[in-house]
Order: sequence, then structure tokens, then C-alpha cells
Amino acid sequence: MNLTNVSYFILSAYIDTGVLKYLFFSVVLFLYGLIICCNVVLIVVICVNRSLHEPMYMFLCSLFVTELYGSSGLFPFLLVQILSDVHTVSVPLCFLQLFCLYSYGSVEFFTLAVMSYDRYVAICFPLQYNTLMTSNKTVRLVVVMWCYPFFNYVIMVSMTARLQLCGNIINKIYCDNPSILKLACFNITIINVYAIFNMFQLLFIPAMLILYTYMSIIKVCISGSKQTRQKAVSTCTPHLISLFNFFFGCFLEMLENKLNMSSSHGMLRVLGNSAVAYLTTCQTLFNPVLYGLKMSKIRSSCKSLVDKILHHS
Repeated sequence: MNLTNVSYFILSAYIDTGVLKYLFFSVVLFLYGLIICCNVVLIVVICVNRSLHEPMYMFLCSLFVTELYGSSGLFPFLLVQILSDVHTVSVPLCFLQLFCLYSYGSVEFFTLAVMSYDRYVAICFPLQYNTLMTSNKTVRLVVVMWCYPFFNYVIMVSMTARLQLCGNIINKIYCDNPSILKLACFNITIINVYAIFNMFQLLFIPAMLILYTYMSIIKVCISGSKQTRQKAVSTCTPHLISLFNFFFGCFLEMLENKLNMSSSHGMLRVLGNSAVAYLTTCQTLFNPVLYGLKMSKIRSSCKSLVDKILHHS
């Protein structure tokens, strides 16, 4: 085997678009700006409005911070690559992006799982809600759903970074772990075993929590009052839609990894890289718009903030 001292990766999924690259750049820049504006506005609204300093809205605030983190792991990189004539990325930057994108997905899923637990307590144990969901517990949950995925992916990225590589061509528009592992010169069984273990921790356990909480909520709604059902529908609908959107993006990612992208036509390779673009565009833009429109307290707080700004201007 020809061992290669890799200092940069070549992203081969990009194609020459000529002057259209300026149009693509403008579209991506507009989307990134829109994502930042929507999420920042809702973060500010939740932080400055004392009536929104409740566990549910604190978790939403954390979710919107997660969207900013995830989009920033991809969009600035895409903007640079779109305008560049040579689509290369240094090894440290590639691993940094890999860490950001994977940790974003896990923090997002953990946040959605914790939000489902919060709705479970609010609907199934309404009288004990304030006792069970204290401020200290809310802070601890937020810390865990950020730090635990970060810790796991620091280990994963460190293991991948120590690999001896026999090539430097990635058939993607961004850096991802499977593509780098394909370049490894030697056996990667240990990393594959850790990846399965990691998947169990970061995907299966939160998924089981979400399934259990919603089964319990459905059970309470069936036997409960009309008011209970209305409360469940009003607070759980945005969460369920967000979950479905996230699962669809994960499905695209798994489907994409099954495809042999290296044998595809250039344009098909770009289309095949749609999973991470979907998650970091639709999810990061969809969540603030969805919760901003569906949650009445957030909607009214946004309206009050806009009225104050217009009044002062």
C-alpha cells in the first residue's frame, strides 16, 4: 500500500458552474442570513421575556442555539468552496467540520428527546410539573444534552484523525466520517465497533425515550379530558413535526452513505450530498418558523417586540 502523508483533502463532488457560482453563492448566503436572523430573534425574545423563562422555552432556546451552531458548521464552508476554483480543505479544518456536523446532529436529537420528556411530565403529571422540572434540573439537562454528544464525538474524531490514509479524495461537498474511513490504509474494526456503540448511545437511547414519552402521552389523552387533549395537541404538534423533519434528514443521510457516489455523474454527486444540506437548511430554518408560528406565547412576544421597535423608531 502507498502510505500518504495527507495534509489536505480534495472535495470531488463540486463541479464547474461557471458564472452561475455567483447565483449559488447569493442563494446560500441569503439562506444562511435568514437562518441566523430567525434563530437569533427567537433566542432574544425568550431571553428578554420573563414570562418565557420556563423549562419548555429554555429547551427551545437551546434548540435555536443548536440550529445556529449546525448551520455555522456548513454554510461558511460552502460559501468559500462555491467561489473557489480549487475545492480543497486542510485536514484540521476538515476534522473540525466533521466534529461540528456530527455533534450538531446528536445535540439536536438529544434536545428533541429532552423536549419530549418535558411534554411528558407536563401532560402526564401536571400538578407535579413545577416540582419535577425545577430550574436546576433544566440547567442540568441542557448541560448534559450538549456535553455528552461533544465528549463522544471528541473521541470519535480523535480516533479517525490518527488513521494512516492512502488517499485524499472525498466524494462529497463537505467532510464526513465514512468518506475519510474509506481512505484508511489499515483495518478500522475498532473504529467501526466504537461507531456502533456511539450510535446506540446517541440515537437508540434518545429514540426509546421519545417513543416511551409519546406512548404515555397518547395513553393519557385517550383516557383524559378534552382540555388535556387540546393541551397535548397544541404543545406536541410542533415537536412531532420537527422530529419527523429530523428523521427524514437522517434517512437521507443513511441512504446517501449506501450509494456509491464515486461512480455517479458530477451533478448527481452534488444532488446525492443533499442530506446534510437538508438538515442544516430545512431543520435550522424550519424549527424557528414552526415554533414562532405555532407557540402562542412566543408569537405574541415576537409581536410585542416588533411593536416596541416600531414605536421607538
